[in-house]
Amino acid sequence: MGGHLGGPTYDLARAPRARSFSHGRCHRQPVAESGGKRGGFDGEVGFDAGKKVKGRKIHALVDTEGLPIRVVVHSAGIQDRDGAALVLDKIRNRFPWLELVWADNGYNAWQVETAVAKVPALRLEIVKRSDDLKGFVVLPRRWVVERTFSWFGRNRRIAKDYENLAETLAAFVTLACIQIAVRRLAR
Repeated sequence: MGGHLGGPTYDLARAPRARSFSHGRCHRQPVAESGGKRGGFDGEVGFDAGKKVKGRKIHALVDTEGLPIRVVVHSAGIQDRDGAALVLDKIRNRFPWLELVWADNGYNAWQVETAVAKVPALRLEIVKRSDDLKGFVVLPRRWVVERTFSWFGRNRRIAKDYENLAETLAAFVTLACIQIAVRRLAR
């Protein structure tokens, strides 16, 4: 009645074969996990010449306390002004109470204005830096999102782009957002 379930598999694994048979490079490595620390291989890796960044960018829309509302991960080759449309997409359905969005000067473009115009009752206000200031100056309202990115930087998996897939990086950013919210609730 009973039988050895591993018998046929064991026999096939131990069958004689030529020693020159190769499984290929990294035959035990899953397909989507190859690459190690070199970054992604999913076509979502790019280069931003302005920021001198290779890899991916994380765009975040946060509330006034710094808790993330929407986070989008995309190639670094996509400009900030084009990434704003990705962040503002589907915002009105999930957050109907949202009326005002503060952004830095990198979002001062017609692409962002077009994305904001698609969302009724949403207003965009650009936080500009004064020309007479020199060195590092904390700009009002802009430090809130910068603080959120520093919270992301505390997370070991987000500090460097170790992930091969953009979806995996987005999942770890979501986990970091949950961790930030839970810590805030625990206070």
